[in-house]
Amino acid sequence: MAQEALPNNVGRDLSRESLVVSGRKRRRPSGEPPPLPHELRASGRSWLVLMGLVAGLFALLLGVGSPAGQAVDRVDVAILRGIEALRTSWLTPMMMALDALGSEWTIRILRTGTLLALLFFKRFRHLFVFLGSIIVVGWLVTTLNLAVARPRPIGVEIIGHWEGFSNPSRPVAVFAVTLVGIIYSLVVPGRPRSIAKYVIGVLIGALGLARLYLGVDHPTDVLTSVVLGVAIPLVAFRMITPNTVFPVSYRKHTTAHLDVGGRRAEAIRRALREQLGLEIEEMKPFGLAGSGGSTPLRLTLAGPPGRYLFAKLYAATHLRSDRWYKLGRTLLYGRLEDERSFSTVRRLVQYEDYLLRVMRDAGLPTPVPYGFVEITPEREYLIVTEFFDGATELLEAEVDDEVIDSALATVRELWDAGVAHRDVKPSNLLVRDKKVYLIDVAFGQVRPSPWRQAVDLANMMLVLALRSDA
Repeated sequence: MAQEALPNNVGRDLSRESLVVSGRKRRRPSGEPPPLPHELRASGRSWLVLMGLVAGLFALLLGVGSPAGQAVDRVDVAILRGIEALRTSWLTPMMMALDALGSEWTIRILRTGTLLALLFFKRFRHLFVFLGSIIVVGWLVTTLNLAVARPRPIGVEIIGHWEGFSNPSRPVAVFAVTLVGIIYSLVVPGRPRSIAKYVIGVLIGALGLARLYLGVDHPTDVLTSVVLGVAIPLVAFRMITPNTVFPVSYRKHTTAHLDVGGRRAEAIRRALREQLGLEIEEMKPFGLAGSGGSTPLRLTLAGPPGRYLFAKLYAATHLRSDRWYKLGRTLLYGRLEDERSFSTVRRLVQYEDYLLRVMRDAGLPTPVPYGFVEITPEREYLIVTEFFDGATELLEAEVDDEVIDSALATVRELWDAGVAHRDVKPSNLLVRDKKVYLIDVAFGQVRPSPWRQAVDLANMMLVLALRSDA
């Protein structure tokens, strides 16, 4: 996490006015969507519209004996009779084989394999959305079947297996929700997922066509089942597990490190420009090895070369990690640590910004805070601080008596200021010009107990011992 000030300003505070490029900041008007909304997109909205049309169709079918319902029946039967005329001795076995796609055994194998894969890759959020979508679609299909009580096609020879009422078609609906859940929880976004969408479209279409060929379902039964089986999991995954926050990836990486390219990069640039007046020329991850609770970034400011700031991106995933981490520490060490989780991402970022300002006012060697910006309300925030130029982590620096004195003096200053760092470790200690700097104060505490202050001293001595002798 080495950080840097502006050239010729080593060790001195930088005025915010010298960094601001836009004199007037912009407040997002009420009602304007955030830069990173939930990823429903046009296709998701289209499926929601189709669900509305399906609801209207069921309203027509519920009117027993109504002219509209009778008209739907006549159109369905006419289409089925046309398909019946195409039956041949070689095509019928093929359609019966395709009908097996919707069998209970096929669905069980697909769902069991998906659940095991999600457990193996620890994608628990995707797992819960997958199970929830299956439960909702299953309940909805059963409820509508009983409410409409539509019989199987009349006037057409049924040559396939069937049970229960006709609309919606249960095999098509459960097959569709299962396949959509698979691609949104296991397939990597981008080209692989686009190809997978075409593949499952063909498979669902093949099952629906087979059901029509065998005469067990009406065309409207298949269409309504496809809409329900696709729309519900698609909307659920895009709203609850958006790719920008919960990406499906098989590369080894820390889950705390979010992708800062694409739409998120533009959202960060826009937020910094509008809320802090900072114009960013370049943004890239920095010091990832020493950070497991946020996404650290180095920001290159527009204008004269060599002007940098440091930033940490916090999201809902970091909030949950913080809760589990503190729960674990409480179970291990009891209430001595006074571990309390934050209720929102905003409070987490506000607290770190507050601790930075407290330590700065006390004259401690910590980064100068420049505030934080809101990327997506209650979901993503970015805190901005000074970047120490030329500083290296303590384990990579030459530790002599002068460095040791500076480190121990820093602990004494923490005690005098009535604060504790609570996370003294090599990646949070930087050395520049024989002076030790403290960074990452998110775990800090105001008015700590003497025991807590002693732990800071012990940790500092242990870290120094790694680079010196007894």
